[in-house]
Amino acid sequence: MSEPYLPTLLTATPEEGFQLAIKLSRLGVKFTQPSAETRERLRADYADNADSLTAASQVVAINFQTVAQANGFWRD
Repeated sequence: MSEPYLPTLLTATPEEGFQLAIKLSRLGVKFTQPSAETRERLRADYADNADSLTAASQVVAINFQTVAQANGFWRD
């Protein structure tokens, strides 16, 4: 059995949590489009597009909310 690519959502710091959110976002793209060649070819379509970059930032933010919730970063 291969090693899990996401063994936990728990992180030591919010910064590590944000890095994990980025990893989750990148994995989502990789699973959605498994062809590295296609992803590379499409990168030019969104690299200079403000709407596409904003959408990508939203995905990272949503994933960070998930990680933050798992870690209790927003405790009272």
